[in-house]
Amino acid sequence: MGSYYDIDAILTDAQKVPCTFELTVPGLGYIDGNIGGDMKQGSKVELPLWLGEMLAISQNLSTSSLVTLDLPSALSPRVLNALKADSRTVDLRALAPYFYNLGARILELYEEEEMVEVLSEAFKLRAAVIADQAHNPRGALGDGADFLRGLDENERQLFRAAHDSAKSVRSWIAEMTKK
Repeated sequence: MGSYYDIDAILTDAQKVPCTFELTVPGLGYIDGNIGGDMKQGSKVELPLWLGEMLAISQNLSTSSLVTLDLPSALSPRVLNALKADSRTVDLRALAPYFYNLGARILELYEEEEMVEVLSEAFKLRAAVIADQAHNPRGALGDGADFLRGLDENERQLFRAAHDSAKSVRSWIAEMTKK
């Protein structure tokens, strides 16, 4: 988890995750669109990650948690299989703007070794393509444009850093050749 003032951490924690209520909660039906009603046991709702996590780890007197936090669709087995097949073709931004941050937060709550491996490999493969696109002056045009639109926020920051450094090196070399 990032700093209290880290906007990326705040936006990551605001992403919705599916939760299943394990108990009936009186008067909480408005979350599910049932104004004035109760939240019934077994109801599935999407809550912000920060709230779902707090409700999942809280316990009542009978030692059962209020909700069960389910894996978000952005980290479903279908998405993980697509990342294993060819991570470059997956539009991570459409799944979750802070995809890798969401994955890291979920992995704080679950022990999913396969997910760790898949996300790590996907980031490594995509980082190589990002670096290639950033160093190519025409990388953001043509074929690379669709790929760049699908980058999550971490990858966009990586692209900007690689692009700016390549641009700085080119201008430095041009300046050195003039002397």
